[in-house]
Amino acid sequence: MRDDKLSTQSIDFAIKIIELVKILKENHESIISNQIGRSGTSVGANIHEAQYAHGKADFIAKLQIALKESNETSYWLELLYRTNYINEVKYKELDNLNISIRAMLISSINTAKQNNS
Repeated sequence: MRDDKLSTQSIDFAIKIIELVKILKENHESIISNQIGRSGTSVGANIHEAQYAHGKADFIAKLQIALKESNETSYWLELLYRTNYINEVKYKELDNLNISIRAMLISSINTAKQNNS
């Protein structure tokens, strides 16, 4: 189990997404819950996969996929908030965690690209 900040936060975020999906499904919401469940947990999965990438290009590609999944998750979170499935407090909590992960991903991708040149 990795203990770097990006890995830890992405796992914590995935756990919160899974908890959210459980609540959404209890309220019979299945369309968005399926989408956010996939994208929200995919962020950490791709970060985890990057640890055993086949070279620098593969490492960067995995982090870029995680970044795209994080961006998609932001969309689903906003949609859940704007359709009153989650309140503003929950929205801001999850969105802020996601923004933090995205910032670390961008930094990691940029560093990896600079080191690859």
